[in-house]
Amino acid sequence: MPSKKKKRPFTKKKNSRRPVKKDDLHQKIFDVLKSANKPLLLREIYHRLNLSKEKRAEVKEILNLLESQGKVLKIKKRKYSLPEQVSIVKGRLKVHPDGYGFVETEKGWVFIPPRFIGKALDGDIVLVRIDRVISKGPEGRILEVVERKRKNLVGYLVKRKKAYFVEPEDPRIPFEIYIPKKKLNKAKEGNLVVTKIIQPTSEYGFPVGEIIKDLGDPLKLESHTWAVIYAYDLPHQWSEELISELKLLPEEVREEDKKGRKDLTHIPLVTIDGENARDFDDAVCVKKTSKGYKLWVAIADVAHYVKKNSFLDQEAYLRGTSVYFPTMVVPMFHEKLSNHLCSLNPKVDRLAMVVEIDFSPEGEMINQKFYEGIINSHARLTYTEVKQMLVDRDKEVIKKYQDLYPMLDTAAELACILREKRLKRGSLDFDLPEPEIIVNIKGEIENIVKRERNLAHMLIEDFMIAANEAVAEYLTKKDYPFLYRVHESPDINKLKQLSEIFLNYGIEVTFPEEITPQFFQELISQFSGKTYAPLFNHLLLRSLKQAKYTPENIGHFGLASTCYCHFTSPIRRYPDLVVHRTLKAALKRRKPVYKEEDLEKMGKHLSERERTAEEAEREVLKRFQAFFMKDKIGMEFQGIITGVTAFGFFVDLIEYMVTGVVRLIDLSDDFYVLDDKGIALRGQKTGKTFQIGQTVRVKVKEVDLRRFYINFLLA
Repeated sequence: MPSKKKKRPFTKKKNSRRPVKKDDLHQKIFDVLKSANKPLLLREIYHRLNLSKEKRAEVKEILNLLESQGKVLKIKKRKYSLPEQVSIVKGRLKVHPDGYGFVETEKGWVFIPPRFIGKALDGDIVLVRIDRVISKGPEGRILEVVERKRKNLVGYLVKRKKAYFVEPEDPRIPFEIYIPKKKLNKAKEGNLVVTKIIQPTSEYGFPVGEIIKDLGDPLKLESHTWAVIYAYDLPHQWSEELISELKLLPEEVREEDKKGRKDLTHIPLVTIDGENARDFDDAVCVKKTSKGYKLWVAIADVAHYVKKNSFLDQEAYLRGTSVYFPTMVVPMFHEKLSNHLCSLNPKVDRLAMVVEIDFSPEGEMINQKFYEGIINSHARLTYTEVKQMLVDRDKEVIKKYQDLYPMLDTAAELACILREKRLKRGSLDFDLPEPEIIVNIKGEIENIVKRERNLAHMLIEDFMIAANEAVAEYLTKKDYPFLYRVHESPDINKLKQLSEIFLNYGIEVTFPEEITPQFFQELISQFSGKTYAPLFNHLLLRSLKQAKYTPENIGHFGLASTCYCHFTSPIRRYPDLVVHRTLKAALKRRKPVYKEEDLEKMGKHLSERERTAEEAEREVLKRFQAFFMKDKIGMEFQGIITGVTAFGFFVDLIEYMVTGVVRLIDLSDDFYVLDDKGIALRGQKTGKTFQIGQTVRVKVKEVDLRRFYINFLLA
């Protein structure tokens, strides 16, 4: 019997991999990512490093450290890459109803095809990888949603069999939300509702939501105003802490508040606003002097009552601006301040920051003073009343304000001088028509008309610009950091695209090496009096960059101003409050209120809040336009083509301030194709053309009160 082999004792096999120092591991990770030349998964990095399992935790730790230092990027699906290998930018997503989107970044726009939007929603802050750059610009894909901007989704509550769903009213939201019965919160079927997503998915494949607000009947205008407030996440409620702070404020101006202030109660300052205005933050007075004119601009002293970092201040900063809708206002400040204590109401004492400027007969600034004052508005005038006195010379209205009429006449004199001087330096005046919605006592829209802009509007505008410039120049000389209102020079490439449209109407544009406000003025003068003038002015305005707030003074192109800020509306704009606080500090020779790095951050936030407010106001206008046109099916109107796309062309009606679309599927006489320049549709058989600026007659075909589309047919 053969003897058994003696078993060798088991010994652990030595690791063939040599120990790796931490510094070496840092470098090896860099080398692996660099040689890969593409994003790698964590397991791919482990494999390429050829390390033991014990070392993997250390690799992960190092990658986390490098990511926090910005030396390595972690992107979707847990992939890692070096920053220089991937062109990744951050920005805000805007989704088109057709499914594609654009991401607005600091360097411009990135186009996102529908298949690369993923789960990102309109308004989200996202990371975008730029895949290629074509003639129209960069194109990319969304890698990650950094921040969900939409806290609330607005839609219609519907019931299917025994289940409830919310159909989003925004066509850019590509899914419905399932609402369990216990999360209905008594909302009524068919109503407009606000929902928040509480789970990412459900048994129906949709996210799970909870109704947080029933907005009511979708056929009522008020429901749609509230829908926009929630959809744009506009803060509209006051906290308990803020209400407690309000209670500490006086009901009226106290004697102790007047100490140390200049008494201007004898000066015939007046407010001039629209008929429906409820807050009055500016009052003016002009008198003739031996040297020319003296102008007083008194602005509500909000900073006296709203202390920095108080609850009132924090809420105002969060809102950034008041938002104005046809039937209501979402104010920046509680009405105790905005409509009462800070409002320059007539015949009551109010605290004010005053700009006093002496002008020569030619409108040259001779002297300027800034101080805290106490005023008593001598009258609450409307634009209509001032026009009746100064333009129409209405004897009844003049008699009513006989004590103030001579002052107003002098004010008009100075305003005309200042306007002419400003226009000479190149200040732009597009005079674009703005819609005014007339709502009756039943809450129904009676009309949508062009808002009047007369001498009274221009008078206030000219005086406010003068005050804003004076304050900006003073604070600049004193070297105090504050928020400028700036407007960059336009992009010449955008202007050159417009020149093709102008050429079709016999206007040949030769561009100078440097685009100046004077060049714009000359261009605007060529459109004057033409039917397409408002449209072309609007196209020119859109070619300009958006004005914004920043602590860096780069001038204001539109006003041809080298130094400008917003100072005259602290009740409704937070940047004005920032300037007020800074001016107070400068006058008292105290240290600056704000640091430049803080102002940089504030400027971005406040510029964004301003844009959000404008978008919300436009959205309500679009809805109200649809409601106004719903009973005009079959009626014919004259209009002007204001935009051309591959699916049709947009028409602005001349009779009403309303926009609708003529779709190509409704043009049966020919097959129309969009031209290379994107300014006209041409029939392939007939050669018939529809181009921007052309006058057409249309008939109202249909009005969609869910998507707020107004469709026209050619009459």
